[in-house]
Amino acid sequence: MGASGTTGGALLRSLAASGVPSRALTRDPDQLRAQLGDVAGDLVEVVPADAADTASLRAAFKGARQLFLAMANSPAQVELETRVVDAAADSGIAHIVKISDPAATADSPVPISRGHHAVEEHLRASGLTHTVLRPYAFMQNLLLLAPAVAAQGVVLGAMRDAPCNWVDCRDIGDVAAAALTRADLAGGTYVLTGGEAVGYGGLADTLSRLLGRPVRYVDLAPHELRESLVHHAHMPPWLAEHVVDVQQLAVSHPESPTDTVARVLGREPRTLDAFLREHLGRFR
Repeated sequence: MGASGTTGGALLRSLAASGVPSRALTRDPDQLRAQLGDVAGDLVEVVPADAADTASLRAAFKGARQLFLAMANSPAQVELETRVVDAAADSGIAHIVKISDPAATADSPVPISRGHHAVEEHLRASGLTHTVLRPYAFMQNLLLLAPAVAAQGVVLGAMRDAPCNWVDCRDIGDVAAAALTRADLAGGTYVLTGGEAVGYGGLADTLSRLLGRPVRYVDLAPHELRESLVHHAHMPPWLAEHVVDVQQLAVSHPESPTDTVARVLGREPRTLDAFLREHLGRFR
């Protein structure tokens, strides 16, 4: 589940590259097939399913042994993901790999993180074997900053000089594929980062170097960033609040990288510099 998302798509590509068959669940099969392109071939079966419709879940889960669960953050996430877990248990699925987050605790200051914790607790109570992946900030989300960099040469945030763990969704997909195909990884909890923690000031410096022109980091007060995200980036208020909460958490709990990706995959994680170079045209 989550096949149309960035991480889900990366997982499907990773599984297909290894010759592992999978089933991609979506509310819009035609759109997902178009999105996947050549990947949606013999190894990837695209089927309709809706997390809000238990009957569709049970039909989609029929004959499957394992489930990858990644749903977009939303106020309804706990309700939907617990319904998915229950349907999976009723359908005979034996192992669930869930995307969670590093701050998933009962007392986390971030509401979405408390929701992930609640789903993890539901997984534990289900008795199913489950593997939890806790990735930090997605490099792919940096593309949301590209319009402001291109137009004004600025990166906006509310992180002061705090370091930030970035991880490429393709590395998350590769780790998820490993968790689904290697018995030695099942049942663990894995915190995923890239190889270095880079704050927004460092990000602006890297973009300046790669673009050959100045890019500066503008540090806003939390309420100023929240207002900018709602009125200029057109985010729903709950999502803007979540972005601000996560950035403030990085200030109060300084981040540092783990070696999990390297240990699981036997190679170093993709770098922030390489990701920015790959997408540099978006920032020009």
